[in-house]
Amino acid sequence: MAPSKSVQQITAELITPENFGDYGQVIFASQDGKTFDSEDAQLVLDKGIPRFYIMRLQKRGNKFYNITRHTQCTQCLGSLEGKEWLIAVCPPHNSVNEPDISRMKAFRIPGNCFIKLDVGTWHAGPYFEHETVDFYNLELSDTNIVDHYTHNFLKSHQLEFEIL
Repeated sequence: MAPSKSVQQITAELITPENFGDYGQVIFASQDGKTFDSEDAQLVLDKGIPRFYIMRLQKRGNKFYNITRHTQCTQCLGSLEGKEWLIAVCPPHNSVNEPDISRMKAFRIPGNCFIKLDVGTWHAGPYFEHETVDFYNLELSDTNIVDHYTHNFLKSHQLEFEIL
């Protein structure tokens, strides 16, 4: 008989630049003409052709057991139309190719900002309550083909996560 899975709940925190620092950056609007500085997205897109596109996602609940990372580039995500959304993340830096469950967090992201995931940051989402949400996505043109590493917690730990 196969072992039964357990569900670990993660309460989503409202995202701030300070609480998201281990995973990437939060970018809010700035005045037009402001010079480039550390508050702007610090991008790594030099290993291929950048791809900026809009992806339409359907509501799929708030549970997950797969988490993904990209080791060749940063990734920027933001919702259109001011819609709030959720994401679960785990820091990129560890000595094994497996996320550190003890450092997993979930964030509630308002529709007035976007996130930049650091190179290698594990992420699951976006998740949301709306029926559909359009997201802009900046990564490399072949990120989902050659730089898409997924860890399955059901296989490794018989574990699923639920974002609250």
